[in-house]
Amino acid sequence: MHNRQSNERKIDKFSPATDIVESELGFSLYMDLPGVSREALEIDLDENTLVVSGKAAPTLAEGEKYIEQEFCEGGYSRSFTISDAVDRENIKANLKNGVLELFLPKKQELKPRKIQITSG
Repeated sequence: MHNRQSNERKIDKFSPATDIVESELGFSLYMDLPGVSREALEIDLDENTLVVSGKAAPTLAEGEKYIEQEFCEGGYSRSFTISDAVDRENIKANLKNGVLELFLPKKQELKPRKIQITSG
């Protein structure tokens, strides 16, 4: 019997390091996604679950070849349960220098407000 090996590489999956910060206006998530391009990044919101996934793949310029390769293709995936306090229609995402920043604003009616005191 021959043991066939696939020519396809197994892609490692990673859970990216994430910082979550809360302010009066909403929640900011900072996610480390080195090597992931905007085109290889997906952000999906289904009901109360926000899923971020992306693929990092080393690229070579035309005319280059590997002499040694230690970086390999890898996938990132992370999911979060979103509170009902989040305004789902106004979530913003920005990818810069391998860091994804997601801003999840709080619903207007849940933001703190000042109450004016009148004399009477």
